[in-house]
Amino acid sequence: MNVADVFKEFDTTLRVSQGTRSLIAGRHDRIARILNADFRHITNCTDNTLYVGSYGRGTAIEGISDIDMLIILPYSIQQQYDRYIYNGQSALLQAVRSSLLGTYPNTVIKGDGQIVQVTFSDGTTFEILPCFDKYNGSYDFPDSNNGGSWKQTYPKAEINAFRDMNVQCNYNLYPLCRMARAWKYNNGVTLKSCLLDLFAYRFLSDWEYRNKSYLYHDYMMRDYFLYLTDIPLAQSSWVMVGSGRYYYDNCYFQYKAKMAYNKSLEAINYQENNHDWSAHNQWREIFGNKFPLS
Repeated sequence: MNVADVFKEFDTTLRVSQGTRSLIAGRHDRIARILNADFRHITNCTDNTLYVGSYGRGTAIEGISDIDMLIILPYSIQQQYDRYIYNGQSALLQAVRSSLLGTYPNTVIKGDGQIVQVTFSDGTTFEILPCFDKYNGSYDFPDSNNGGSWKQTYPKAEINAFRDMNVQCNYNLYPLCRMARAWKYNNGVTLKSCLLDLFAYRFLSDWEYRNKSYLYHDYMMRDYFLYLTDIPLAQSSWVMVGSGRYYYDNCYFQYKAKMAYNKSLEAINYQENNHDWSAHNQWREIFGNKFPLS
């Protein structure tokens, strides 16, 4: 196979499988039905939700274990908990938790901070953010820390920014994000995955070959790793595109990115000299065994 065929096959392998999507959808729908029944008094309804995070952005890979989900509640519920003398936000999270416990009595369910976390027996976790639609692209959500407050998030703007950039760069953004995740998991990089997505977005914004096809994905990964090595070591906060949300991470990923960059140089050199097996082995050291061997 040529470079384009190899990277296209790799991207297909990384995508979330239909079986996993069906499992996620089934759990999502059951959670939505429970919360719509208890907080909206409507039965058999799977509306009023939104996938966010990597699954919502379309950048997740097979093996995903954390699903981020908004459940949009009526404004009257926010008013009810806003009248609490102290930390109505914590009380709201506990109400959502109690609602789910009725159906999942043997499942680990936690409600603190900003989310309700449901961990299933197979290790998959749904992180559920109860929120209220402000009809200007933002949502209020409860933060139970420091006595409780309402915070704002703009998830649709973030999702739309990634979708639009993916189109503008000939659908190369999502594959880049997926390959970056494969590198992260194969090499124990502790950097938050959302930041890998953000760096991929920023990198492709200026990359000269961003409109090319799978044939350029070896160069794309090489140059992306080089881009990561140039991010200042002292920087620990970044602003997400679209949403404007701040993300913080003190992980030092630059050294491992430099190692991946050097291996990608070797892989490309092998490819250019028709040593495909050696090239693929170098890529497998970067991405793991899902990368095609031949």
